[in-house]
Amino acid sequence: MDDAACGWNQRELAEKCHPSFMEGVFLGSEALASGALTRYQLRTFYRRVLPDVYAPKRTELTLQQRATMAWLWSHREGVISGVAASALLGARWVDDDVVIELNWPNHRAPPGVRTRNDTLLDDEVMTAHGLPVTTPERTAFDLARRGSVREAVQRLDALARATDFKTEDVRLLAQGHPHVRGLRRVDRVLDLVDAGAESPRESWLRMMLISEGYRRPATQIPVLGADGYPRYYLDMGWEDILVAVEYDGEHHRDDQEVYRKDIGRLEYIASAGWIVIRVVKGDRRFQILKRVERAVRSRGGL
Repeated sequence: MDDAACGWNQRELAEKCHPSFMEGVFLGSEALASGALTRYQLRTFYRRVLPDVYAPKRTELTLQQRATMAWLWSHREGVISGVAASALLGARWVDDDVVIELNWPNHRAPPGVRTRNDTLLDDEVMTAHGLPVTTPERTAFDLARRGSVREAVQRLDALARATDFKTEDVRLLAQGHPHVRGLRRVDRVLDLVDAGAESPRESWLRMMLISEGYRRPATQIPVLGADGYPRYYLDMGWEDILVAVEYDGEHHRDDQEVYRKDIGRLEYIASAGWIVIRVVKGDRRFQILKRVERAVRSRGGL
């Protein structure tokens, strides 16, 4: 069939006229060598996303696809690490366009890829989604020593929630890498990790309270119902004085059903003796701290 007769939609054109239509990302040289595509098809229906790595035109690439293209670019030799590895291991709150960190010795990485030449031991690499990635413990070690402390804790909270890695295992791993950059701060950052955080803003809120000298708040505190089983959970707080702090996302106000349920939830929690400070986007630090201080003082302090 003549290519021009197949219609205007590129994806339909590829699927109807060319049974060899390639999904996802792939090496152009391999597709040509195997006969899966002709040079015309490769040029017409696909775009180069990295040297010799192609994807269907007009396709929005997911983080997993972008990690795959970085791995293919490394001749299938690199190991996905850092934030991208945490996402592949199940951590939430990672954008699809995050820079893909790749442990592979190459100092000329293309845009969107950052290469590192770190020592990786055999037991620090695993497979996730068909790709070689650093283990949860090694990923946590790398996250703990890079970037700002606040961002590191947020990333580690999400990774801990997804994988339940143990900080002691990360410390043990660190002993095998005594000369890496950022090692001195790893213990301090790991001490701040809490898998109970359900969002980066909850991590930020907890970190703010700790930095102001408050005793570290517990997270996901159960509020029991009449049957003795947990009925609700509080983001963070101090059970001994019944003061909690919660971060409310936009959905709490935009979704009427969620808003209605929140009213009943807060009424019940108040009846159980709790003071709840609710924090929303736009609240300023000094305002939040003033409200927390007032509530804590009303209960005799910490």
